[in-house]
Amino acid sequence: MQNFSNLKSAIFGLSIGVGILLSGIFISNALYKSRIADRYVTVKGLAEREVDADLAIWPITYKDVGNDLLALQKSIDEKRVIISDFLLDKGFKPEDINHSSPKITDTYAEGYYGNQQPSGPRFRIQKTVTLRSSNVNQVKQTMEKSGELVTKGIALSENWENRTEFLFTGLNNIKPEMIREATINAREAAETFAEDSGSKIGKIRKATQGFFSINDRDANSPDRKIIRVVTTMEYYLVDN
Repeated sequence: MQNFSNLKSAIFGLSIGVGILLSGIFISNALYKSRIADRYVTVKGLAEREVDADLAIWPITYKDVGNDLLALQKSIDEKRVIISDFLLDKGFKPEDINHSSPKITDTYAEGYYGNQQPSGPRFRIQKTVTLRSSNVNQVKQTMEKSGELVTKGIALSENWENRTEFLFTGLNNIKPEMIREATINAREAAETFAEDSGSKIGKIRKATQGFFSINDRDANSPDRKIIRVVTTMEYYLVDN
């Protein structure tokens, strides 16, 4: 009977010991995983491309002045036809050409001169013919020949409201490849950091895709674009 009691006590004590051992293992493993989770590196990866613009928008703005509004409207319409014919003659299609509504300024009504009678023409009228084409080179060549319009009596004007634009619209076609390049670039940076710290790169902890930016290569080359994207990556660090 005494032997049975001793055996029972021994089994109970052994069970407690095993339980404590297992608890220690679990706690140690949890602490290890917690320590590993806190060890990570944050890096950024860059991808950059230089591309040609694939869309050109050329607003051809012209003005006229006069005291007879009807005669002025007739004159501005005649110039619109001259500009349209000029563009068609250069190989563009009618659907590439758009005509804006005229903007008419009555200097008498605007009161630019206060109580004094203006000495110049009463009306100023402005109109814009906009060329929109995917043939960027053809647009650039035509712009160089715009002096032909001046010889036909059309005074061209350019301002910030109506300025020539060169755009790139094919971003979706190159976006996946650029993200891949940026991710590779980020991993290379993380591997260098890990090597310097005596570790190695583990799995991705977190990844964030940055915004794509499209800018002119320089002020004199608006038809050449620089596309950039920066990704932010977090990698776990593990011991070698």
